[in-house]
Amino acid sequence: MNPPSICSSSSSDGSSSNTKAWIVHGIVAGVAIAVAVGAHAYLGRFGKFRSRVVGIIPARYASSRFQGKPLVHILGKPMIQRTWEMAKLASTLDHIVVATDDDKIAECCRGFGAHVIMTSESCRNGTERCNEALQKLEKKYDIVVNIQGDEPLIEPEIIDGVVKALQAAPDAVFSTAVTSLKPEDAFDPNRVKCVVDNRGYAIYFSRGLIPFNKSGKVNPQFPYMLHLGIQSYDSKFLKIYPELQPTPLQLEEDLEQLKVLENGYKMKVIKVDHEAHGVDTPEDVEKIESYMRERNLS
Repeated sequence: MNPPSICSSSSSDGSSSNTKAWIVHGIVAGVAIAVAVGAHAYLGRFGKFRSRVVGIIPARYASSRFQGKPLVHILGKPMIQRTWEMAKLASTLDHIVVATDDDKIAECCRGFGAHVIMTSESCRNGTERCNEALQKLEKKYDIVVNIQGDEPLIEPEIIDGVVKALQAAPDAVFSTAVTSLKPEDAFDPNRVKCVVDNRGYAIYFSRGLIPFNKSGKVNPQFPYMLHLGIQSYDSKFLKIYPELQPTPLQLEEDLEQLKVLENGYKMKVIKVDHEAHGVDTPEDVEKIESYMRERNLS
């Protein structure tokens, strides 16, 4: 007597269909793994000191939350000009460029002396825009620093810090910075939170509060961390980044750095003191201007 079948006896066509689906799934997963493994191997063939550094400020005019944001005036100067002026003070940058797909932004930046590289409108995020700009530069660089154009008060010491962190971590392809999260920003999805391991490598980023405790409330004793927009990449990894397919967590959170973590790469994180945050909405302009007036920052 034959033992009963564990599986239901549906038609052989259904079984064949399921088998084909798993084969297709396996092929897709295999391709993704091959790209990631190949990327790791590619990076491993090169030295890690990474001495030549370029700072790139990606800027686009079209924004769902704040159209024309790079050109908004902060106490009389375009925001992107203030970001560029702060970046110029960083000692680790050999060169600084603005990467944009908009003629108005390009004209403004050339007006205050910035080197501008025009990039495609098809860039899906700032990282891809940085990569395209890097390919158009005549000189070769080991590290690319993505300096957010909406961080007009970014300290040059923070820029230098993320560069030095990447230079000192040969097993990382990416570095970034965090600061203390204010309690009032705990549940603001525009304020990205970060958790790190004991060695200072990123574990996760989220628009939600992380870690999240059972009470569902902010723990005033816990050192929550706010992610700052600045990030630096090994230039060879930056060339690989666009080849990596979008990942589930990246798409769900809408955070491009999650694609790096989901593909198994390491990201070094430094903790800094930084009170002012970036400009995400029109309401943030008034906040940052008040902050600057209180501290006599022109």
